[in-house]
Amino acid sequence: MVRCVNMRNQELSKIFFQIADYLEIDGVSFKPYAYRKVAMVLENLKDDVGEIYRNGGIKALCEIPGVGEGIARGIEEYLKNGKIKHFEEIKKKLPLKVDDLLKVESLGPRKIKILYRELGVKNLKELEKVVKAHKVAPLFGFGEKTEANILQGLEFLKKDKGRFLIQEILPIARDVVNKLSKLKEVDEISLAGSSRRRKETIGDVDILVVSKKPSKVMDFFVKLDGVEKVWAKGSTKSSIRMREGFDMDLRVLPRESYGAALQYFTGSKEHNIATRKIAIEKGLKLSEYGIFKGEKMIAGRKEEDVYKAIGLPYIEPELRENEGEIGAAQKGQLPKLIEKKDIKGDLHCHSNWDGGENSIEEMAQTAMNMGYEYIGISDHTKFLKIENGLDEKQILKQHDAIKKVNEKFKKQKIKFRVLHGCEANILNDGSIDIKDEVLEKLDYVIAGAHSTLKMEKKEMMKRIEKAMRNKNVDILAHPTGRIVGQRDEYQIDFDKILQIAKETGTILEINSSSRLDLRDFYIRRAKNEGVKMIINTDSHRKEQLNLMEYGVSQARRGWAEKKNIINTLPVEELLKQFK
Repeated sequence: MVRCVNMRNQELSKIFFQIADYLEIDGVSFKPYAYRKVAMVLENLKDDVGEIYRNGGIKALCEIPGVGEGIARGIEEYLKNGKIKHFEEIKKKLPLKVDDLLKVESLGPRKIKILYRELGVKNLKELEKVVKAHKVAPLFGFGEKTEANILQGLEFLKKDKGRFLIQEILPIARDVVNKLSKLKEVDEISLAGSSRRRKETIGDVDILVVSKKPSKVMDFFVKLDGVEKVWAKGSTKSSIRMREGFDMDLRVLPRESYGAALQYFTGSKEHNIATRKIAIEKGLKLSEYGIFKGEKMIAGRKEEDVYKAIGLPYIEPELRENEGEIGAAQKGQLPKLIEKKDIKGDLHCHSNWDGGENSIEEMAQTAMNMGYEYIGISDHTKFLKIENGLDEKQILKQHDAIKKVNEKFKKQKIKFRVLHGCEANILNDGSIDIKDEVLEKLDYVIAGAHSTLKMEKKEMMKRIEKAMRNKNVDILAHPTGRIVGQRDEYQIDFDKILQIAKETGTILEINSSSRLDLRDFYIRRAKNEGVKMIINTDSHRKEQLNLMEYGVSQARRGWAEKKNIINTLPVEELLKQFK
């Protein structure tokens, strides 16, 4: 079941994340961690924090994990006034666009503080100016390489300007759809556009509704909590700007045109052009109002009927990019796409052993609640000191701890298994930062590059190939290194990676976090080459296990089927997939 995210909780979470960033830039110790911890709790809190306060006041707020009286007073202040005085004071003291600056690769709070103190940089425009004037390289801790990386990061941000990561947008869009669906005036409702096609980034949100009383629906829509501006309000279409910075359009349609409108407004534009062309060839007219033969409407009520009328089977929204889906449909060769229910476990999960939020047993319990048959604990290893990476002794100790958890489940007759892996580091020369004699004791090994990501292609490929040929490395984590909207992929030869994967049996990860790595077109190429993949969440706390749906959506956009993804297998068959 999809979990609706409360928008007020999200707003407070964002504020506390920002407070943590400002405090870190200001050199304050300890407090940033406390604010980040609360922000993460609020981000995933099912209950509305406003309701919690109404029912129990400050005392009830203090029962939320991580919330002390000071933060509880801040929440109370926000609920009453829409602002937190402490946050406003911090912003006056440090008038920085921290959110924007932190999106630039190579910039963290410490570097932002130096740029502000030494060069007066407060926003991206000022940052670009000083970088292009070569004023950054001479600063302590920067240098020419960092200056070049910052400029590259700024250019990368420009490409995705005005678009939002699907993980940021979809929960809010669903919350709106959920609220609208509860109105008695709403007969049918659906997301459309790029959010329905599950694109990695989304510019705006489209919602379609069937209603006999559209004026009441529109009144409710434009007064939603979180609406910053009403661009237009009409009887059949209204447009709003949400506080998070994206626009949302609501269209009310007649019942008989709902399917045709859903097909049209889902897109993509290229897919629609192709379907209209087929309709014309059959002497038909296809539009958002329906399919017509002359003046007579022959289909439009259901989306499936629209495709049937032009001689095609139903095409899943994720495939509608005019990238071969029409031809495959005509030949009866559409893939049976993987579904969320096919996933039996998640193997890239971190515990509190490496600084994650939750214990091994808590992560396991959450996985059980999701209907999984297993979970894999894959904590960072020693090279990543910033992530509290485990050394060989700690890994062996964790191995014993996981064994005890499994014994406990067995005694309780719980049919669930915790697998033990690690997320090892691929060092610059391609070696792994944990000794082979320890790696071979684990159920599986995930390996990924986490540093020196700007290597030349030839060197990077030598590095990755050596790691993939390691007899103990089973899974290549986030294979191209990209983070959506923040960092482009490192220089690789993906054809070569596929070739090595086939030779070595290395499994490629589809990472469900903000990386969304692999990209959809890489997934399709891996599928076509017979290279196995795994969908993981890279969770650092139990709530992030819910990110699985985004990895599944990414796999679907890459035409992946159940047989292409190894964590659709029962545990014993899964283990046979590893080296």
